[in-house]
Amino acid sequence: MAQSFRALLVLSLLLLMGPRSAVQAQTLVDLELVLAVDISLSMDIEEQRLQRDGYIAAFRDPEVQRVMRSGSHGRIAVTYMEWAGPSSQQVVVPWTLIDGLAAAEAFAAELEKTPISRARMTSISTALEFSGRLLKDNGFKGERQVVDVSGDGPNNSGRPIMQAREELLARGIIINGLPILMREGQPSGNFDLRQLDLYYESCVIGGQGAFVVPVRAKSEFSPAIRRKLLLEISGIALEPRIIRAQ
Repeated sequence: MAQSFRALLVLSLLLLMGPRSAVQAQTLVDLELVLAVDISLSMDIEEQRLQRDGYIAAFRDPEVQRVMRSGSHGRIAVTYMEWAGPSSQQVVVPWTLIDGLAAAEAFAAELEKTPISRARMTSISTALEFSGRLLKDNGFKGERQVVDVSGDGPNNSGRPIMQAREELLARGIIINGLPILMREGQPSGNFDLRQLDLYYESCVIGGQGAFVVPVRAKSEFSPAIRRKLLLEISGIALEPRIIRAQ
């Protein structure tokens, strides 16, 4: 009888401790950041290379590294994923704790050695859905959760973009954008949009302090990515919401 009572008591304690232990297992960070990067075929290989190199350079930038450590916890969590059509989403660098120079360099090195994929279509809505799943049960608890989505065209496959956006905003997730307008002023195709920055502002980004940093020239990739990371890591809310790359 006594043994049964003790067993019941131990089981009760384990049940009580389980949820608390799960909470305690989460690493506190200033920011959980999903970098959702477009690899659709509408971007040529050079543009994709410039985009990837821009992120590599940003994680090696001393000022970006300083801001990553400047919050109350002194660390952020980041993952890098690539997306195109509804069936094309993949994590390139899994969730990584950035708490110093070595961690930032390791993240950049992983990006540098990983080949860039290419795929058809542009489903921003599916990219947002996938990013939302990445922010669930990832082992981190951030003061802010941000999805940073790049792209060179509007949503042309998958479900409506506004539905996916509203689901993330309802969870308190902030969405920032890096619209790529390299072909602005050139003849447009079926899925091109000349004022993609305005589309991102109206239909993609959202949440407190959300913003867009457009890329209009090859030379703007690296400074735009650097500035975007500095702004979203520091959590500064700016007006207007469309920010110049430099």
